[in-house]
Amino acid sequence: MNLLVALDALLETNSVTQAAERLHTSAPAMSRTLARLRRVLGDPLLVRAGRHLVPTPRALELRYEVGTLVEQARAVLTPRGAIDPAALKRSFAVQAGDAVLTELAAPLLATVRAQAPGVTLRFLPDTLEGTAALRDGRVDIEVGVIDHADPETTVRRVLGDRMIGIAAADHPLVTKRVTVARFAAAAHLSISRNGLARGPIDDRLALHGRTRRVVATVANLSTALFAVKDSDLVCPGPARLSRSVLPALGLRAFEIPLPLPELPIGMAWHPRNTADNGHRWLRELIATILTRSAETDPAQTDSDTPQPQLDSTRSRPNPVQPGLASA
Repeated sequence: MNLLVALDALLETNSVTQAAERLHTSAPAMSRTLARLRRVLGDPLLVRAGRHLVPTPRALELRYEVGTLVEQARAVLTPRGAIDPAALKRSFAVQAGDAVLTELAAPLLATVRAQAPGVTLRFLPDTLEGTAALRDGRVDIEVGVIDHADPETTVRRVLGDRMIGIAAADHPLVTKRVTVARFAAAAHLSISRNGLARGPIDDRLALHGRTRRVVATVANLSTALFAVKDSDLVCPGPARLSRSVLPALGLRAFEIPLPLPELPIGMAWHPRNTADNGHRWLRELIATILTRSAETDPAQTDSDTPQPQLDSTRSRPNPVQPGLASA
């Protein structure tokens, strides 16, 4: 960087003395820098013509490019002032699944309308391919379980959620003791955008020598909750991100008696937006709302829900290994 700044000053002034004055250094020091630049670039850059120095053809070629690089570097290294959300006028495309939007949409809209009335939010379904949409600018920020890793994507973890069971209020898994055997014997609804019936729950049940009956798969949590509402079905769901919707639908949560992987909830965006003040403001706002919304865990605060019990009705030839709880 120092060489670029010195080269920019030399090419603009065509003078060692004036370049030294501009950079607040001595003429001998600038002469040594010019000698180093000549060695690095393999060109004399400035040559004497009478009492003055004139640029070589190579120096003339470099003048605009070097000046642009130095200006860009100065802009990068100049601290930006704090953003005023009230003066912000732009649109943000937020891609999120329905499980996240249940807790995020209403408080985010209320806060944005209060703090930044000139901002428009466009909520997009999580059907778009994450990396390409972020890279192409179709999506400004993705929120949810970020299941893709790409060097062109910046990912920030916001919180960790866990999987709970969800059923109607009078379901036996809500009103009675939960065991692995009873859980496996229930009629299950699976949530998968790709229509996959098998997942981590089945892998853990297999360790107990059990399988479950998945009667249907649906693409999102909202559909699953309405299907479970008036039936004997059970479905999995995120504990923290579903805490407000369960009471509204008359549903109850119960502990799944299996060690299941954590659900990492995060945000992803393209690196070009990392330093953007408006984008940073929205990221911090989303993180704050999600963290605040996740403070209550419905399965843990529901005193009427029996605590889960491991299956004691049969021996397990394949006991759960300790490391599987976080696999």
